[in-house]
Amino acid sequence: MSVNVDGASGVTRQSTGSGRAPRAAAGRGRIVILALLFAVTAINYLDRSNLSIAMPHIKEEFGLSATQQGLLLSSFSWAYVVAQLPGGLFVDRVGPRVAYAWAIVTWSVATAATFLTRGFASVLGARLALGAAEAPSYPANNALVTKWFPSSERARATSVYIAGQFIGLAVALPLLSLIVASFGWRSVFVFTGMLGIVFVALWLRLARDTPPADGTETARAPESAKARISRSDVRYLLSRKRLWGLYISQFCSNGVMWFFLAWFPTYLVEAKGITFIRAGFMGMVPYLAALCGVLLSGWWSDRLLRSGVSTTRARKVPIMTGFTLATVIVLANYTSTPGLIITVMSVAFFAQGLSAIGWTLASEVIPLRMIGTGGGMFNLFTNMGGALVPLVIGVILDATGSFNGALVFIACLTVCGLLSYLLLIDRVERLDPDASR
Repeated sequence: MSVNVDGASGVTRQSTGSGRAPRAAAGRGRIVILALLFAVTAINYLDRSNLSIAMPHIKEEFGLSATQQGLLLSSFSWAYVVAQLPGGLFVDRVGPRVAYAWAIVTWSVATAATFLTRGFASVLGARLALGAAEAPSYPANNALVTKWFPSSERARATSVYIAGQFIGLAVALPLLSLIVASFGWRSVFVFTGMLGIVFVALWLRLARDTPPADGTETARAPESAKARISRSDVRYLLSRKRLWGLYISQFCSNGVMWFFLAWFPTYLVEAKGITFIRAGFMGMVPYLAALCGVLLSGWWSDRLLRSGVSTTRARKVPIMTGFTLATVIVLANYTSTPGLIITVMSVAFFAQGLSAIGWTLASEVIPLRMIGTGGGMFNLFTNMGGALVPLVIGVILDATGSFNGALVFIACLTVCGLLSYLLLIDRVERLDPDASR
């Protein structure tokens, strides 16, 4: 048997004289892992987006201002941000399979509990609990993709599980709108909460932290799920310009996404006068466009890499293209025609999908032995976009009475994301804090 290490991807490759069966098992395992990540991410985003769909009804029942709505829509992300480092450490300590199982059960209970809320404060509490419970999810996604997939396949793998969030959103808008219209806004939280409870049994049955030990690809020892992380390691994650480029760009990309996740249904109904049910069905088109964008971005990035383009260019070009194209969102300020509005929003959200594979760079750049904690740090900054953007939009609405300024603000975020890639991310290459020790 021969063993060699792929330093770029952090993967140990083993070859044996009778390796076909293990390789086939590893290949099937990757398909299973990716399918599970796709499904759990879709459920994850159903639970994140259900409040935005119910918000017009909650606003009427509880008499909420736009700023209060913004606080509720951003409250998930505030708790999610605070819990990111503990969530990443939890993934490193117990492994992504166990961490995810606990997270799914906890966030599903928090979602279902929204059924019992009786005012602003109780809805706020339920959303804070949901945000804290979902914190391990994306660090676990990143850890599993890094462990199971070689570098040449990671962009596509990342784009596939991220596609789950857009499928979740595309399904959520019409389906959950119908549930709200038929059974009241509280019912939607019971429905989405139960999905997670049912799914966790499938997760525990099929999910595995690492490929088979005798397969062609296994994680190196420093990538151990139980790696110990020190304070100096956390300082390291906050001291590298390359990582700050990732943090800022992902903040901007996620901030754009949270406009669609939090305010888009309200924008269609209140700013553009589209009826609630019609908005549910028309509004799914931009989400499907984003799905196409993220899948194209992953395919494009890996295709560039296989064609001999440098890793830096292959990973940066699709994302930078997305940030550039997403600025078209401001054009929606100049039309009230529903078809044109949906077209502009579809182009903008398609572009956001192109820029959404930043996790691929995280899997290529974060030190291997910090993959969970580094993913938590990356996701902390990512979701500060979700924490701030819905609230800022609510303040803009209360101050101006219009979404026009909000769309200009979103366009500015896309420009900021583009500049972070241009100025801060010099190259896409694994950082190694132990090299100089």
